[in-house]
Amino acid sequence: MSLHLWKKLMNKDGPGNSRGRFKIIFRSLQYRNYRLFFSGQSISLIGTWMQRIAMPWLVYHMTGSTLLLGVVGFAGQIPTFLLSPVAGVLTDRWSRYRVLLFTQIVSLVQAAVLAGLCLTGVIQIWHIVVLSIILGCINAFDVPSRHSFVIDMVEKKEDLGNAIALNSLMFNGARLIGPSIAGIMLASTSEGICFLLNAISYIFVIISLLMMRLHIKETQRKDERILNELSEGLRYAFGFAPIRHLLILLSISSLMGMSYSVLMPVFAKEILHGGSNTYGFLMGAAGFGALLGALFLASRESVLKLGRIIPASAILFGVGLIVLSFSRIFPLSLVLMIFIGLGMMMQTAASNTILQTITDDDKRGRVMSFYTMAIMGTAPFGSLMAGGLAKVIGTPWTIFTGGIACIIGALFFLRKLPELRIIVRPIYIKLGIIPEVAEGIQSASDIQ
Repeated sequence: MSLHLWKKLMNKDGPGNSRGRFKIIFRSLQYRNYRLFFSGQSISLIGTWMQRIAMPWLVYHMTGSTLLLGVVGFAGQIPTFLLSPVAGVLTDRWSRYRVLLFTQIVSLVQAAVLAGLCLTGVIQIWHIVVLSIILGCINAFDVPSRHSFVIDMVEKKEDLGNAIALNSLMFNGARLIGPSIAGIMLASTSEGICFLLNAISYIFVIISLLMMRLHIKETQRKDERILNELSEGLRYAFGFAPIRHLLILLSISSLMGMSYSVLMPVFAKEILHGGSNTYGFLMGAAGFGALLGALFLASRESVLKLGRIIPASAILFGVGLIVLSFSRIFPLSLVLMIFIGLGMMMQTAASNTILQTITDDDKRGRVMSFYTMAIMGTAPFGSLMAGGLAKVIGTPWTIFTGGIACIIGALFFLRKLPELRIIVRPIYIKLGIIPEVAEGIQSASDIQ
């Protein structure tokens, strides 16, 4: 499947067509603000992935406990689950730009403190737990504001879908590079260097944000309580079937499937009998698969029929996890991680595109906070559950269970797809989307 995607992306019909394909993929970079954001965030995300890889490796190296791996993952992600709804309300009220700038500055401080503790040799597990909680609180505000901010940087709404796909390309390009660098750093230096490089990387995104030229709009509501707006957002998101089912499938994939990453240090060391390089390359392979998926989505001239891609991607993700649970060979595991990354990214990015397209502007922050909850908010429970389950039934069977759950969720979504298509179609007609498609949820960014 990845070979088919690669051939489609390269478009070997001729050099002219290849240049045209390149322009289509990167067309959102014509906007100065988005170009600045893309360049600064690309560097910062490499550092973020280095820290994500180094953190569980440090915990496992210090304790040798799969349960504590789950506890640290839980501590870093549970604030996102608890705070995201409120963060979504405030994101709709406040300037997304200012929220994003603040979160990047605080993230820099968090990474610098973590690096200092590690490099001085005084770091303890409770330090890691506390700093993980702080980062989780930051992410509760950062993720919905970052996703919602895209629409403020892209002037033509027809390029919104491409900008979202490029965000995924940027994230997963960093996911490919960051773990590979982290694997080398872990083998040659220490975890503290990874944390320090992450802190330095935030400087680039902060500079890019300060260089932007934006008309900052204040969107504060009058005489509205946060709880009232939160209730309004909940009714809107979960009362509308397409949004509800997208969020449910994302929650299942995150809770049961994406927690596999917490167990990767154990899988690399105990199952494949490797070291930090093995771990880094496994996560890098998942990043490469995700990068292929992002390129595929960004290269689509039409972003219709994403509805069918979502369950297909979830099934691919689940099957990859199931086969990986039986693998004991490093090269085979690398190939499987490519498909796992491909399926996971295409599901989340396609869901993001649909949600951003069908959501009202004044509720975008709240819907994206629920999107954040679905992906990152359920992850702490998945991390805790994966750590505990691995202690009882072992790492391979825990990964296998997650894959089965993803497939079941995808089949349920596929069964609902015709009904969702009927509901969404009038919305796209109203927005001016090309109405010819009669299959799948019609996701597009061709908003007039």
